[in-house]
Amino acid sequence: MAQRNSVGVVGLGRMGGPVAQRLRQSGFPLMVWDVVPACRKPFENKDNIRVATPGEIAEECAVIFFVVPSSQEIAECLNGKDGVLQHARKGLVICDLTTSDPVETCKLARRAGRRGIHYIDAGMSGGPAGILAGKLTLMIGGDAKVLSRIKPYLAPFVENIFHLGPLGSGHAMKLIHNMVLHTIFLATCEGARLAERMGMKVADMIDVFNVSTAFSYASRHRFPNNILNGSWNAQARIYNPWKDVGLAVRLARKCGADVELGARTYAFLEKAVARGMIEEDYSLLFRDFEKIKKSKA
Repeated sequence: MAQRNSVGVVGLGRMGGPVAQRLRQSGFPLMVWDVVPACRKPFENKDNIRVATPGEIAEECAVIFFVVPSSQEIAECLNGKDGVLQHARKGLVICDLTTSDPVETCKLARRAGRRGIHYIDAGMSGGPAGILAGKLTLMIGGDAKVLSRIKPYLAPFVENIFHLGPLGSGHAMKLIHNMVLHTIFLATCEGARLAERMGMKVADMIDVFNVSTAFSYASRHRFPNNILNGSWNAQARIYNPWKDVGLAVRLARKCGADVELGARTYAFLEKAVARGMIEEDYSLLFRDFEKIKKSKA
């Protein structure tokens, strides 16, 4: 039987694996799960860790962190006779760390609420390195009292916590964040191609940006570390911005907001996907920038 302060992590991939590592290092009794055996393997036969199904985790843990691709995977874990809803202990808190449509998030929360399960939505920023350094930023929606209860479980991997309002606010802010992030990246790509046309070096443009007011994550990290060094390794698929910006644009349409620049970013990503690039590395959007622009979605 797990201890009463046990914590669960479902999803042990690029982000969930580091979350589980930090929690383990902090001494919390830990239960983990992933549908992919290779992701579970690093946590097998380790002290203070138990690999268990989502239903078993729900029976014994105070908090479950879902670090999976979308609301769909969470719904699959909630469902069925062996799922979370059938086995949740009293007072269980689900912390949803996906990047998801807040409308779908609220649907999941209502289902969980009918079983007495508390639900917090939390968009992440900082990547695996931020998690491992304990410096992740979380954008959170949900009940402030529930958030206060789970802060000790967040402390090992989170530095900045922004409570933004009711349930769904965290995931909405994450979509806004990513829409702006990827729009800035494409604007930087466009500027870089113009610099080349004018006979200048992209590296020089990036150096100028980084000591002036046009600096961004794209100029300070993405171009130096994933593009200009020839690695073409952003460790993210084009699928990710395509999904996230698409969700943001559709969310804007639902509430009658005009996001013209975000929509243009999404249109560009749609063209990349139409060219068969959905599983290719994000950095290749710059390499193939002109070809993508000229193609049809």
